[in-house]
Amino acid sequence: MKFYKPKPRSILSFDVGIKRIGLAYCDPLCITSNILPAVKRVEDNKELKIIRNHIKKFNLTGFIVGLPLDEKGKMTPQAIDCMNYGQLLSNELKLPFSYVNEHSSTWESSNRFGIKKDKSGLIDSFAAKVILEQWIKEGPELEELAGKGQIKY
Repeated sequence: MKFYKPKPRSILSFDVGIKRIGLAYCDPLCITSNILPAVKRVEDNKELKIIRNHIKKFNLTGFIVGLPLDEKGKMTPQAIDCMNYGQLLSNELKLPFSYVNEHSSTWESSNRFGIKKDKSGLIDSFAAKVILEQWIKEGPELEELAGKGQIKY
């Protein structure tokens, strides 16, 4: 499947983990990307308040969620959890979104940014930055409606 560079817009990127969610965002022209502090994943999804505040503060118009697929591009248990969280975000935030294959984004961020043995969530946010940079280069375009036409892995 071939993807094409998406149209520029301010995007929030999610690296969803079991304990934390790494966050990064880009400017409306997709020129610069910045990390935000990772948020702790809590019961009842109380982290959504923090996420909504970031969306409002930075005037973000869409989001992407990384899916940690395996080497063959197949779904993993963590990818299923990320997909479910993406659907929750879509239902709650009512913004266009897409999934991005984030295979090895944590490994890449560790090597690229020199982060080792991190428990603060910094590596998660840098992984979200890697996912965002990949999306800026390759897409796919965001979907305007929750779940409609999303890539099926």
